[in-house]
Amino acid sequence: MTNAYLRSLGFSPTARTPVSGPASFAHAWRYQFDHLAADGSSLFLEHPLGVDACRLSSREAPLAAQDVFASVGLHDRPALEAAMAAFYAAHGGMGAPLPVATGSAFQAFRRQL
Repeated sequence: MTNAYLRSLGFSPTARTPVSGPASFAHAWRYQFDHLAADGSSLFLEHPLGVDACRLSSREAPLAAQDVFASVGLHDRPALEAAMAAFYAAHGGMGAPLPVATGSAFQAFRRQL
C-alpha cells in the first residue's frame, strides 16, 4: 500500500504521521478514514514501517492487542475492504463525513528589537 493508494480509498494521514525526512523503522504511518461510523467512532489504519501488514483500530495509535480489530496483509485489498465493512457493520453503519479542519489565518506578530 502506498500513500496514494490509501488516499484513493478515503484515508488521510493523521497529524502525527511523519511527513519529511528519511523514513525510520521506529515510525508508523497512521491514517484516518474520511467517514465516521454511525455511533461516532473513527476508523484508523496504521502501517508500521518495515512490516508487511497494516492494523485497523478505532484508536489512532493502538498499543494493546485488544485495540486492534483487524490486521491484514499490506497488499491484500479484499481483506482490507472486508475489515472496513466489518468495522462499520459493528458500529451501526457508515455515518457522517469527518469534519473538515479549518486552519487559522491568524499570524502572531513578534516584534524584533
